[in-house]
Amino acid sequence: MNIGLVAHDTKKMLMQNFCIAYRGILARNELYATGTTGRLIEEVTNLNIHKFLAGHLGGEQQLGAQIEHNNIDLMIFLRDPYTPKRHEPDAHAIVSLCDAHNIPIATNLATAELLIKALDRGDLEWREFYK
Repeated sequence: MNIGLVAHDTKKMLMQNFCIAYRGILARNELYATGTTGRLIEEVTNLNIHKFLAGHLGGEQQLGAQIEHNNIDLMIFLRDPYTPKRHEPDAHAIVSLCDAHNIPIATNLATAELLIKALDRGDLEWREFYK
C-alpha cells in the first residue's frame, strides 16, 4: 500500500512518535511525504520515504497529484485545526481530494491509529481492487 504522510508544524513531533510506534507496519508499505515531514520521520525511524518538496514549495500539490492519479491508498495528515500557518499545507485541499477519490484519510492521532491497525489486519485490501 502507498501511504501519504503530512503534518502541520505543531504536529510534526506527534507524527514522528506515531511513526516510531508503528514502524513495523509502516516498513511493509511505500511511504510518501512532504519534504520536511518526511525528513523528520526518516531521522527517527530510518524508514525509506519518498519525499516531495516541502509543503509550501509545492509538495502539497505533488502529493495531491498522486492522490488524483489513485497512487495513494491511505493518507495520514496530522493537522492543527487551531493555528495553521500560511506556509503549511492546506488540509481542505488534501481532504477534498481524498474524499473525491475514495481514499481513507486520518486528520488526527485517534483516526490514524484506527487506520494503521486496519491496514495491519488487511481491512484495506479492497484498495488493491479499486485501482
